[in-house]
Amino acid sequence: MSQPILVIEDDATLSHLIARQLEKAGYAPTAVNSWSAAQSYLSQHEPALILSDVRLPDGDSLEILPELVETYPVIVLTAFGSVRNAVDAMKQGAADYLLKPVGLDELLLTIERALETSLLRRENQFCKRQLNARDAQKNLMIGQSAALQEVLRLIEAVAADEITVLVQGESGTGKELVAKEIHNSSPRSKRSFVAVDCCTLQEKLFESELFGHEKGAFTGADRQKKGLVEVAEGGTLFLDEIGEIDATIQAKLLRILESGQFRRLGGTKDLVADVRVVAATNRNLKEMVDEGRFRADLYYRLNGFDLLAPPLRDRREDVPALAEHFIRNHSFSRRIEKRLNSVAQRKLIAYDWPGNIRELKNVIERAIILSRDKPIIGPEHLAFGSGPQSGSAMVSMAFDHNPTLDELESEYLALQLKKLSGRRAEVASTLGVSERSIYRMIKRFGLEAD
Repeated sequence: MSQPILVIEDDATLSHLIARQLEKAGYAPTAVNSWSAAQSYLSQHEPALILSDVRLPDGDSLEILPELVETYPVIVLTAFGSVRNAVDAMKQGAADYLLKPVGLDELLLTIERALETSLLRRENQFCKRQLNARDAQKNLMIGQSAALQEVLRLIEAVAADEITVLVQGESGTGKELVAKEIHNSSPRSKRSFVAVDCCTLQEKLFESELFGHEKGAFTGADRQKKGLVEVAEGGTLFLDEIGEIDATIQAKLLRILESGQFRRLGGTKDLVADVRVVAATNRNLKEMVDEGRFRADLYYRLNGFDLLAPPLRDRREDVPALAEHFIRNHSFSRRIEKRLNSVAQRKLIAYDWPGNIRELKNVIERAIILSRDKPIIGPEHLAFGSGPQSGSAMVSMAFDHNPTLDELESEYLALQLKKLSGRRAEVASTLGVSERSIYRMIKRFGLEAD
């Protein structure tokens, strides 16, 4: 798609020459000869760049520049150049400053550089996150189960197409990882992957985050803000938990999918969105359509290609590899190299994992804490969170804040003392420490009464 460029130049001959050369170079130029004509154009369109003469019949670009650079990259072009004017223009945010007469090759090179810089600026906040996400994704899409291999086969089949993908699956199955793999395997992989959690934003906030807003659109909107649709330009927009959005947002999202156009909140311009949409949900959208709670036309637009992220209970053979990954890559203390013993592995494989991969990660990280200085994680360190399993020991600890390691140890010791009726030798055996250590811990945490 050709990038639109607004040329503001009162010299008709030069204006025509610049516009013709830009068109030959593959851009979509619009030429106007005054600031008032430029304002009229900008009220209805949004160019990728503005090329403006300094002296116009009805204004001076250097005075208008601060208003323009908030939204667009601007190249100032003038026959009345001076070092002072150049410095003033750059201080006020101009992308570059050229003197007439300017060579067309130099002009095209400057425009290309300004557009590239603008794109880099918009994507900068996502660059590190994108690189880290790719590395993490490669590590987490691991396993040799038939269920996982089928998912990878489908991802490979659909990644190169522009079709919208709907990823379905239970909570915690890694639907965002599937979306990232689709993005990373697609021609859009060098651009941004932008994730939106649809269930955490209220209607107005969601609309502002997704589509952006204009200055004055609501109380506190003191400047224009570009939405995530624009941040994802040329890349992939991932809409997580799409079943949670209300009817108003459903209609506006449908417009993007059908026409590629959208409007910022409070705006009147039709903007173009060059994004690929991947959506995900843990709800039955077809059932919601039948009940009138989700638009049928949006459902069929989203469901261009559906893909199921399998629950962990359907890929049990991947559990040891995933557990080992979480042990190697946990984000807190790594003083001691740890590993699961065979009994703990069997217990993990036998568990049904209603919380899927997310629950496995939590169980492993808690086991690392509870195993303290021991290098071996045994079954006694595993605390499952959703109902007793055959032959398993349930442990439940609740806090109204993020607990410290000492608080976790104290609470767990108190639970074991209560469970084993204060028999300290058995408590020591369960915790894998000496009985003398148990006496010291009881005194340290003030649990003598237990």
